[in-house]
Amino acid sequence: MTEPAIENDTERPPDFSAYQGIWVYVQHRAGIAVPVSWQLLGVARELAQEIGAPVASVLLGHQVGHLAQDAFEYGADRVYLIDDPVLESYRTQTYAHGLALLIQQHKPEIVLYGSTVQGRDVAGAVATLVKTGLAADATELSIESEGHLFHASRPDFGGKLMSTILCKRHRPQMATCRQGVFPVPARISGRTGEIVEGRLGLSEGDVATQVVEFIPETRHVDLSNAEIIISGGRGLGGPRSFDMLFELAESIDAVVGASRAAVMAGWIPYQHQVGQTGQTVRPRIYLACGISGAIQHLVGMQDSDIIIAINTDREAPIMKVADYAVVGDMFEIVPALTRKLRALRQDGHAGASANEPREATEETDSVGGQPGGN
Repeated sequence: MTEPAIENDTERPPDFSAYQGIWVYVQHRAGIAVPVSWQLLGVARELAQEIGAPVASVLLGHQVGHLAQDAFEYGADRVYLIDDPVLESYRTQTYAHGLALLIQQHKPEIVLYGSTVQGRDVAGAVATLVKTGLAADATELSIESEGHLFHASRPDFGGKLMSTILCKRHRPQMATCRQGVFPVPARISGRTGEIVEGRLGLSEGDVATQVVEFIPETRHVDLSNAEIIISGGRGLGGPRSFDMLFELAESIDAVVGASRAAVMAGWIPYQHQVGQTGQTVRPRIYLACGISGAIQHLVGMQDSDIIIAINTDREAPIMKVADYAVVGDMFEIVPALTRKLRALRQDGHAGASANEPREATEETDSVGGQPGGN
């Protein structure tokens, strides 16, 4: 007797016809959205146009309804909103529960989160609750027009390879995306859309954790929004040399960054790290001091509008990508630049202190300081 053929369910393509639309999670603090939320709305809009899908923002919190209008103006067609006192402070359990409920009810095809501490935390929890996959730290996004298979790509092996993560058998397709990789789209004032309100369904007694107090960092580092970043690398020779970068940064309202090597050496905290394993940035001006320019650093800052490099090694990789390359001793150049900028500020030349370089520094043949390193 011939045995009946056993049908292999894994070979049958899943039916995802019920899933539609691209969602972007709006992260916020004290009623102000984190810019990566709007960056992702821009790229979501581009993906949605390729497949003819709507774009939505998903917003959780307490008294955050005003952010819905911001979402519309940055490109959302719809905002899914849960406004509840239990959501006043971010907690993994409450936010993941609310997001999972909205996903299960409305079935988006794709959900994007910023690769922030909160974004990574909540995305991983949501993926567990709705039983789907999650691509981490994506820097390139694309979508297939047929079948809508989402491609989330990220650099690996020090930037030598790009890995593309696919989620073929589960929905929604989800990814966390690097801050600063995608530009913020043009804001369309007055643009409106539909608000869909949901209910959290949790009371404070259902939550295992409680926020007693929030203490902000005394020296907050916001590389993702900085107009000017002054970064130091191995060429600084030690932690004390970063003081001169902080002095220069204070003179022009800049933020101090660092290479991975400087962070790994313990010279400066991790939140200052720029690069593949740190933050991706897009400032107007990026000043690299004593950074050789390993590929993992370059992928994190190469989209800066203007790159200025100071290094004793004219053959360093950073010098090849720089718009202005200064061959010389940073221990002479940086303090001199700080004195000049402070003098300009005292004389009332505000334009020289912030977002515009007044003149390019000429190349010098002086040799000194330590060779640039990453």
